Amino acid sequence: MFYRLAADFVVLIHFLWIVFLTFGAFMGRRYRAVKIFHIAGLGFAITMQIFGWYCPLTHLEIWLRKRHNPSLNYSGSFIIHYVEKLVYIDLSPEIIFVLTLVLISASVYLYLKKGG
Repeated sequence: MFYRLAADFVVLIHFLWIVFLTFGAFMGRRYRAVKIFHIAGLGFAITMQIFGWYCPLTHLEIWLRKRHNPSLNYSGSFIIHYVEKLVYIDLSPEIIFVLTLVLISASVYLYLKKGG
């Protein structure tokens, strides 16, 4: 039971990380520490995609699910089931790479925009 709950928690943290990478520039414009963390996160995201790496949170979730019950394909809760569909979206790596570049470009624009 512990491993299933821990895996669900990791998926939730993964989702919140994606939300932060997507919208963090808005908060980063006001707070320098958030800006540095956000830029570093975007850099890590693009590096993972360039080298074809999986996110460490993905590896952790898989490990926890295997520890819970290796024979189960899906063992999460109802809410986590849908959050996983957002986290592990079914798009080609090329499309995800392009979307990441768009996100980085939008963040750069927000960081460089005057008056904010």
